[in-house]
Amino acid sequence: MRIVSLLPSATEIVYGLGLGDQLAGVTFECDEPPSARTDKTVVVGGRDTSGMTPAAIDAYVRSQLAAGEDLYTLHADALAALAPDLILTQDLCRVCALPAGHVEDALDYLGCTAEVVSLDPHRLDDVLATIRTIGDHTGADQEAVADRVAGRRRPPVAVIEWTAPPFTAGHWVPDLVTAAGGRPVAARPGGRSEQTTWEQIAGERPEVVVVAPCGFHLDDAAAQAELVARQLPGLPVWAIDADGLIVRPGPRLVDGVEALAAIFHPDSGGAVVPAGRIRRVA
Repeated sequence: MRIVSLLPSATEIVYGLGLGDQLAGVTFECDEPPSARTDKTVVVGGRDTSGMTPAAIDAYVRSQLAAGEDLYTLHADALAALAPDLILTQDLCRVCALPAGHVEDALDYLGCTAEVVSLDPHRLDDVLATIRTIGDHTGADQEAVADRVAGRRRPPVAVIEWTAPPFTAGHWVPDLVTAAGGRPVAARPGGRSEQTTWEQIAGERPEVVVVAPCGFHLDDAAAQAELVARQLPGLPVWAIDADGLIVRPGPRLVDGVEALAAIFHPDSGGAVVPAGRIRRVA
């Protein structure tokens, strides 16, 4: 089978299922494992926002969407040349990846008969189901990991997904908090991430604040967490490797639960969180 992944999380799942040798094409954002972007054909391009501030990224995305412009470019000829059997894509978020409808239109134009599977998880159980879905379509299998902190007091936790303007995390992130032994506040499990204000977040009386900005790893998250600490004085504020552990709906969410549990319940034992994954800033 020849697989094309148009979603970084799907790429991680494909490798996690031991199917890396069947993966033919990826996007410019598929960086886990790092070899995916160098060893496979890149069939989706886009603007590199790694050097931009959160406010600049927000302004760029809003201007592109307002103008009816796409954030991602499908290299249709490269896709057709791969002659894929299975294409993994999504319709969850126009900001995060190329929508499935664009892919299907391109395939119709090219006369390509690949099966298109859209992975659109909203809750943690949905993420686990996407792993099973890919396993079903490829003949592979994968097991999930259970929660280890049942029965402990659950501190109220606010997860900040964006800082300029502030957004609280939605979709599966509140479920990660619950799985790690916390109680998500200022969040709507399964719903979209929502723009809010620092006053509204403080009004939910969180005891822990986790800064997990979409698309950023630990050092950048920590820099943004410094801002959050100034906006929410007196609260413990942690930064986390969001892109590696929280925002991509793939197998590393299990590691994300472990990392969050280490923040909420440091005396619970269990797996040691590797260096470079979480950092307290206030």
